[in-house]
Amino acid sequence: MKLDGKVAIITGGSRGIGFEIAKTFSENGAKVIITSKNSLQLQNAANKINNTIAIPSDIRKEEEVKDVVEKTIERFGKLDILINNAGIFPKIKQLHEISEVEWNEVLDVNLNGVFRFTKFSIPYLQKTSGTIVNVSSDAGLKAYEGFNADAYSASKAALIVLTKCWALEYSKNKIRVNCICPGVVDTDMTKPFLKTEKDRDFMNNDHPLGRIGQPKEIANSVLFLASQDSSWTTGAILAVDGGQSTK
Repeated sequence: MKLDGKVAIITGGSRGIGFEIAKTFSENGAKVIITSKNSLQLQNAANKINNTIAIPSDIRKEEEVKDVVEKTIERFGKLDILINNAGIFPKIKQLHEISEVEWNEVLDVNLNGVFRFTKFSIPYLQKTSGTIVNVSSDAGLKAYEGFNADAYSASKAALIVLTKCWALEYSKNKIRVNCICPGVVDTDMTKPFLKTEKDRDFMNNDHPLGRIGQPKEIANSVLFLASQDSSWTTGAILAVDGGQSTK
């Protein structure tokens, strides 16, 4: 029970990696709040996990983000952990084909959304000497030929730098801020890249360990960074990508 008695907000918690993080946290004793803008999908997810409540919100709207944090405090009286997991992936296009609307939408969710949740969570995390884990991507660590998702890569790279900034900025409050960078993980987001057996074989072989990742493997790494197992770790950028970013 590595998170016994802890209260955690997990953004993008209705499916994929976020859902698995919520499940893993619950199994380790945490009281979990999951949030996303799809209220039906969110509630269905919460119904499958013990000690979990759903609070719908649109991460692009400041007041809705603030409402999630305030309702968490009203319900539990504190906040110990924030997992900034929510994100979207754009259509694959080269830079000159991307509209400004498409560019801004990705940045608003993947980067500004993290800013909003962190901003409203910090005053409560200061009281508990809490923990933040940002979910970035190995696409934020390096460029990949043919990837062609520039706004996504930019947003994920920014999270890596912000992790280090916040780790220093809030170290005086004993708030630990770390970042995880998954490679290709078997979720709904990656299904467009895994349509055929040939696609899956290519993705598996593209990772030095010979396969893509599973959501549980990412959740276990987030658990490590959120728990006292990493009590002397802050500002860390952990690649959990089957070795892909080492190539």
